[in-house]
Parts: sequence; C-alpha cells; structure tokens
Amino acid sequence: MIRPEGGSGDRIPSGYPRLMLAAPSGRSGKTVLALGLLRAYRRQNLAAQPFKKGPDFIDPGWHSLAAGRRSRNLDAFFMNGSQLTTVLRTCAGDADISIIEGAMGLFDGLGAQDANSTAAVAKILRTPVILVLDVRRMTRTAAALVMGCQHFDPELKIAGVILNRVGSGRRHQQTLRESIETCCHIPVIGAVPTDARLEIPDRHLGLISSTEDAGAEKLLDTAADIIAEHVDLEALRALAGAGAPLLKSAPASPPPYPVAAGAARPRLAIIRDEAFCFYYEENLEALRAAGAELVFADSLRDRALPADIDALYIGGGFPEVFAARLTANTGFRASVRSQAEAGLPIYAECGGLMYLARSLAYNGAAWPMTGVLPLDTTMEAKRQAHGYTILVAAGHNPWFTAGERLLGHEFHHSRIINKDPAAGAVFHNQRGCGVDGAADGVRYKNVIAAYTHVNALASPAWAPALVAQAARSGRANAS
Repeated sequence: MIRPEGGSGDRIPSGYPRLMLAAPSGRSGKTVLALGLLRAYRRQNLAAQPFKKGPDFIDPGWHSLAAGRRSRNLDAFFMNGSQLTTVLRTCAGDADISIIEGAMGLFDGLGAQDANSTAAVAKILRTPVILVLDVRRMTRTAAALVMGCQHFDPELKIAGVILNRVGSGRRHQQTLRESIETCCHIPVIGAVPTDARLEIPDRHLGLISSTEDAGAEKLLDTAADIIAEHVDLEALRALAGAGAPLLKSAPASPPPYPVAAGAARPRLAIIRDEAFCFYYEENLEALRAAGAELVFADSLRDRALPADIDALYIGGGFPEVFAARLTANTGFRASVRSQAEAGLPIYAECGGLMYLARSLAYNGAAWPMTGVLPLDTTMEAKRQAHGYTILVAAGHNPWFTAGERLLGHEFHHSRIINKDPAAGAVFHNQRGCGVDGAADGVRYKNVIAAYTHVNALASPAWAPALVAQAARSGRANAS
C-alpha cells in the first residue's frame, strides 16, 4: 500500500541511514534546520528522504519542496511499530539518508506517559537522535539539558548535538561545545548562528504552507547555505549510518478491495491546491488500493469539477486565507453545489467542511462558499480544537457501519454557526471536540463533512467506504 518516492536508484544503502532531529522543547528551530539539511544534501546529489513525526501537514510540505521527495508522517497514535517500520523501509529504501523531524519536546507525548513521543518513535525505529538546542542566553546549562535527556531514558540513543541560535562571539560557541563534549561525551556536530534569514512566517496553524511563500526556494537555498557552512554534513551522515538494524516489519498487504478485471475504476476527484493542501499520502494510497482512479482539481483556477467523476474528496487547508478567490470562482463553486444536489458522494475534512458551508466569516467579512451544507462557519482568534480524535459512526449512516471507529486529528480556529438542526451528526466523539464537543460530522444527501482529518492507516474502513460510494454512483455503476 505504501510506495517509495523517487531517488537515486543506482545507490541503494542496505542499512537505512537515518537520524531523528529532536529538541527539549518546541520552537527550537528543528524545522528550518531540517529544511537546510535536506536541501544541502540534495545539492550534493544525495537522496535525502524526509519524515515528520506526528500528524503535521505543513512541515511535510516544506520538507518535500526542500528534498524533492515526498515527506511522510510517522505517528505512533496512527501506526503500530510494524507499520512505522514499513513506512520507513518502503519510502527510504533508495535514500542515502533519512531525516525525521520530531515534534514538540523530545519526551512530550500523550499525557504523562511516553506514548507517541518523539523519543518513543525514535526507539521503535532504532534511530539515533540529534538534539537541537536553542542556546540563546545559555552556556554550560546546555550540557545539563543534554545530560538530563541522556539519563531520562537510557534506552534512547542521543548521538550528537546541533547548537542553534548561537551568539556572534566565538567564546559562546567554545564554552557550549567544551561543556557538552566533556560532560556528555557526545559530539557537537554544528553551531548555527542567529540569523533572521532562517525565519519562516507563521500564522494560527503554525508556519505558512510552502505553496503560499513566493520566496520559498530562496529561503531553502539560503538555509542550505547557512547549514552547510555551520554543520558537519559528513559527520551527520556517519552518525546516520550507525543506527541499529530495523526490526522486521509486516509485508505490504495487497489491495483489500481489488477491482474486478475489466471493471471501470471509480474516478475520485480530489481538490488539491493552495487552499486545500492537507492530505496524508497514506490516504491517497489507500484510495488507490481500494480501487479508485484519482484525478485532481483546483478550486482557485478550474472552472468546474472534472467531468465523469464518481466522488469528491476535499481535504483541509486554508480556505479563510483564499476566501476571496474561492468566492470569485463562481463556476467551480456552482459545479460542486450542483454535483452535491445530484447525489455525488463527497467527503470533506475541516477546510473542506468550511468550503461546503453557505459562508465563511473571516476578518470582518462573510464570504459566500458553495452552499452545499445548511450551515455557516466563522473564524475565531482562539483555537477551537487541537489533538487526536476517535470517532464512532452513528446509526443511519450509509457510509459506515454503526460503531465503526475512525482515528484522526483536528486543528482548527473555525466553528459552525447557524446549522440547520436537520443536519444531524455522523459520528460520536470518543475523543476530540468535533463540531459541538460531543459529535463530529454533518451529513447532507450523500455528503459527509467533519472537522477530523482521518488517517487511513489507523482507519481501515475509511477508504473502502469512500470508494464503495463512488462505485455506486453514476458513471462506474453504468459501465
């Protein structure tokens, strides 16, 4: 089900050289450091495979642009150890080095336990950790932080340190380096200075997406210049190759619902553009494996949905940022609305839900959307939900069997207002906030929209359900 992405096919390392970039806390500069390393190795004609720990969509987009290879998520909430290993093996099999960017602090997970932390994923994947330290206003205390991480979990292999945001004076770096290498007995692989050119603009959901930044390529090249000057790239590669052998993983399973010979593959349209760019690659692969032919649409530029489609999938993104352009593309909005009224199966997540609403209120203006769902949405300054979700399908649901569980995550500042009471809930929340704290999902005709971003690996019923709905619709059923 999981396919490798590109790379230097004539150089296939046998040991899956890999590193986990982690930090004692978030906002330590891991992402920009990862981007600089990926682009720097790419310039050396090396295949650097990026990964992101956690359910993030934005950082992997930047990774992919930097490396020229599709970044993949590694998440212990969605994947068991065998699945994590399978994702790494299949996507990094032809890579010269894999760089996994951690999330939050090294040991931060679900509650007080180690579950789903960056450290937990590193241990499952037997991957050496490079600790990134933001050393502003710090000298010898940096060694105490490193030593604390080393002793907190002796099973974790912390192989080296990269100092970030180092002061301009030579003494600062020397004191840091000597303290860490003397007390912690691991090498300092790099010391990156404070530099305004290494900052990426952000907004309410984190960094802006790579598709929106007109200067993205320049930023990546600049990051590569700075990182290559201040980090020992060869030493990092040596540490990456010193990881323990990966444990045996489960073989990739065959498609669970193969298409019969000669049968038409349902055509499933996916809106993928700057406004809607949040998709797990696992989800797209699961849809293909379930028998769908995927076609892509652009809500900002296309005049209408593609012809002869059997279903539509709209992921999350930033419809509020592109609200004016979405509203201005009246032909595309009308085609979505008319297809929905005609019974086209549509599954939408978060930003997709907002696009299917009557309107989207943002920055003092109300922007007309497609008008498929009998509700409006409004953006709030305060975050409305953030975290993993577990949904349980309610009864009277044509897509999912009552009691079926779907796992995913939610992260949104919008909320639903003016909802028609007849538009009932699709899922009960076992975990998460959803549309009202107790439930998630809104159904209209053959349309389901929810705030949860479903992960297909953790929700094996999701892709077959969407493809089955597509197969029952007009074109595929008539052929």
